[in-house]
Amino acid sequence: MLRLIPGLQALKAFDAASRHLSFSKAARELNLTPAAISHQIKELEEQTGVSLFERTSRSMQLTKAGHILRASVAEALGGLTGALLRIRQMENPRQLRVTASPSIAAKWLVPRLDRFLGSHPGSDVRVDVSQSLPDFDRDGLDVAIRFGKGDYPGLEVEKLFEDTVFPVCSPALLSNDRPLREPRDLLRHTLIHLDWEAQGAVWPNWRMWMLAAGIKDFNDTRGLHFNQTSLAVQAAVDGNGVALGDSTIVADDIAAGRLVKPFELSLRSPPHFAYYLIMTKESAERPIVKAFRDWIVAEVAAIRP
Repeated sequence: MLRLIPGLQALKAFDAASRHLSFSKAARELNLTPAAISHQIKELEEQTGVSLFERTSRSMQLTKAGHILRASVAEALGGLTGALLRIRQMENPRQLRVTASPSIAAKWLVPRLDRFLGSHPGSDVRVDVSQSLPDFDRDGLDVAIRFGKGDYPGLEVEKLFEDTVFPVCSPALLSNDRPLREPRDLLRHTLIHLDWEAQGAVWPNWRMWMLAAGIKDFNDTRGLHFNQTSLAVQAAVDGNGVALGDSTIVADDIAAGRLVKPFELSLRSPPHFAYYLIMTKESAERPIVKAFRDWIVAEVAAIRP
């Protein structure tokens, strides 16, 4: 029976190729060449005696056999990875693997991690930055910080922040020849936009803020556009214009004097959207994860109004 089980490298190549439906993307994920992926798939097809992909000049799809194998391979690799990681955790109980979305990682989590390490000497903290919700077992992660509605079935979820959004800019912009005394003065400055929409909700944008300020003759196409909050905020810090900043993301920059609020008018973030702390029930029982959770909650309480 063992002769029927392909080698691990071939299964990993098939798993990546079946998810991406692209040998090139699978190769980048596994740090191989497309030719190496193709060779592994060919060997797997010869060993199983079936075709796993249907290839055309423009696309690649799984065959019926490929779909059957994909589910089993993903489950098997996930289980194997999870088992090896649990063994590694037994050997190093002080290791903590955290994943956070780019903006909260860059502007809030990472600048505070030295405080966690100071209060928990010997901890081995590893930070992964990504947007999608991870597969905790497959990716070997203990804790995730994500922005969304908090709907993560089967996982331990705790709300951290709810944001308000308001204009922020470099202090230098307040002292130049185009002062910001009233909202209409913003029309003489470069506006920094965050283009974000998910699950039917639109993040507060400049058009919404201008309408709330009583300004209707506003062109929202001009200015700088970003799809990451941290990039928009950094552009404001660098003096490139005025951004709408999330209260959580800009808190440290305001406290340090790198940003100022020229106007007090704020908009609330979409209902139910917030930053959440997410973990598996198994991870939540680990002492290092409990310590990290308690530390995060205390840090949030320290900046909450």
